[in-house]
Amino acid sequence: MESAELEKLVAQIGEEILARVNPALAPVRGEGLNIPDLVCPGCVQRCVQTCAGKAREIVAAGADRISASERLTRADPAIASLIDHTILKPEATSGEVRKICAEARKYRFASVCVNPYWVPLVAAELAGTDVKVCTVVGFPLGASSTEAKVAETNAACRVGATEIDMVINVGALRSGDHDAVKMDIHAVAEAAHRGGAILKVIIETALLDDNQKAIACTLAKLAGADFVKTSTGFSRHGATVHDVELMRRVVGPGMGVKASGGVRTLADLKAMAAAGATRIGASASVKIVEAAAGQADDGH
Repeated sequence: MESAELEKLVAQIGEEILARVNPALAPVRGEGLNIPDLVCPGCVQRCVQTCAGKAREIVAAGADRISASERLTRADPAIASLIDHTILKPEATSGEVRKICAEARKYRFASVCVNPYWVPLVAAELAGTDVKVCTVVGFPLGASSTEAKVAETNAACRVGATEIDMVINVGALRSGDHDAVKMDIHAVAEAAHRGGAILKVIIETALLDDNQKAIACTLAKLAGADFVKTSTGFSRHGATVHDVELMRRVVGPGMGVKASGGVRTLADLKAMAAAGATRIGASASVKIVEAAAGQADDGH
């Protein structure tokens, strides 16, 4: 049997079986995919390769595996673009960091945030993409010298970092030494901007009262930072809606606010964004964007 004849026979058998199992899924000849009367209202996807609804129908008919393009799992760009995909645990391996980078490329997260040692690897993995390379400075305590923080910033920018998340000197702030805190931030901001990076200032809200949080945000703004950020994720607790709302009120609309620490679900992210956060630090990023895609598929 000629190859063309064999392919035709296989196609006919497949169509006949599909029609018997579920007539609604039987192919309609003549127009291919996206036939108007088979397209869900408002849908612009190609069925069934990329439509989650059609995929569920196929599974219900008896399939236990579906071959599909990467577009089957879609990420809402409005959600993904808020997220710094983060891996800051000290025991992280090169394989885990590469996995985070692959996920960031796939879902188009805002950045990948890692400890300074991994910046060259992340910069190489993300080359040619829009995903930013983010690292931390003075992390997680903030109690290192300004000179050390500046040196960390310079080194990170040289090897590819485009975003710097620094921890303020929390003890100095709590001691009332506001000039020292401001100068610390200013020195790092200058180094970051000179290196082509933006600066996010972690104020570690879990260790401050509301007055101290407001002072920290004001000092960060005066010192030339681009963002204020709630938490390292290594202290007593992470971001809260209350803290994000307070920080947004203090810095106004022209400065970024990053909620970080404990943001594990889509509901968490939406609550932080509603409170005024323009960036989210999370390690559960994939779970969040897939939940958002699931809600979109269900029409929510």
